[in-house]
Amino acid sequence: MKTVRLLALLSLLVAAPVSARAAQGAYATDGDCGGRPMTSVRMAPGYCLGLVWQGTGADGPRMPRGLLALSNGDWLVTDLGNWYPGNGAIWRLSFGSDGAPRWRRLAQGLNMPHTAARGPDGRIYVSEMNRILTLDPDAADPAATVRTIIGDLPDNRLHANRHPLSSFVSDANGDLLVNVGAPSDRCVDARGRARANAAGACIDSAATAQVRRHAYLGNGRWAEDSTVFASGLRNSIALVRHPSGTILQGENSVDLTTPDHPYDEINVLRQGGHYGWPYCVDLATPLPGWSAGQARCSQRDRPVALLPPHAAPLDLIYYDGAMFPELRGRLLMSWHGYRRAGGRIVAAETDGEGRPLTDIGGRYAIYPRGALSYPAGAPSIRGKVLTPGWDTVAGRQPRGAPVVLAVAADGSIWVTDDRNRAILRIARSDKTP
Repeated sequence: MKTVRLLALLSLLVAAPVSARAAQGAYATDGDCGGRPMTSVRMAPGYCLGLVWQGTGADGPRMPRGLLALSNGDWLVTDLGNWYPGNGAIWRLSFGSDGAPRWRRLAQGLNMPHTAARGPDGRIYVSEMNRILTLDPDAADPAATVRTIIGDLPDNRLHANRHPLSSFVSDANGDLLVNVGAPSDRCVDARGRARANAAGACIDSAATAQVRRHAYLGNGRWAEDSTVFASGLRNSIALVRHPSGTILQGENSVDLTTPDHPYDEINVLRQGGHYGWPYCVDLATPLPGWSAGQARCSQRDRPVALLPPHAAPLDLIYYDGAMFPELRGRLLMSWHGYRRAGGRIVAAETDGEGRPLTDIGGRYAIYPRGALSYPAGAPSIRGKVLTPGWDTVAGRQPRGAPVVLAVAADGSIWVTDDRNRAILRIARSDKTP
């Protein structure tokens, strides 16, 4: 009798829809989201989150990060692989006549590739941890077309392989603005004391924690030598240029143990600006290990807006698609952080120069529920969370870990999720709230 009951139970589990038997870390689906299986993630009214692909086997990226639209609906996807050098790859994602994802690996053995973008010449460029390369995804052998454009960026010896992740954005004149992350969290020694030179400055700040400018030489060539565009920036993975020329940066602040401090930032970068690392965070808070005199908080370039603590902004894009007219011109940002404010995609209102509009006295949502206040007098972004329910729901969905955002030809918003090995798509929902 027990055997019969066990077999009956197993048959029910096998026959159950995916949404009823999703394992922890897997996205359950039920229904349609603009032609893709709809996840259970609770979205802002008018939006749904569809599942394009989630990896479970050997095919496809292990940690999808960068995302770039190609021709005919294909996508270029960078794959971090893991947090060790030499395990990254670049993939091409296409779809069969039945809509099923198909993967082709274009290059492998790479050092933590992240950003993928088109340059001023129309070619495709990808940032690795220690270089920027180009390749032709349409070639018969794309790996044979890989060529180094800028080399000798910081390697994996810095800060457990994380801060040296390179990112870049093209300036209006074609110059590349390239992230060179900080080699430590706070530039302090094992006792928590400042690692300062005779002038009282961090000994690592002269050649790191900055965005460098590499001059465009034309025809797919950039100067190997660089100048410092902006400094005092711990981790500038999120960079974007507005058509007006404004350069925004999303700052991942330091890793203090408290969940409610320090705040991450949105900065407007300017030539020669200094944005506080490792001396000062928030609006005017010296970091532990650095005295108020060393921090010189009044002399730094203040952030245009604070973000929630440990939100970990990893991408910024301006929405220009047709699917969501209400989002046109807004700044979309991914909050990748694993703490209670992370796992969100946010659409911020902007002015004519692409700067986020701000409020004073704002609040930010936390998982599993509730909201917390920003510091008194601090500017916070004005906008809305598109994914208010992207927290863990046992058996149905994991906490989201959005990395890169991209707008498809139809105006839908595609998202990589590296922690859950997934690619997702925000589309218009026909459900009434």
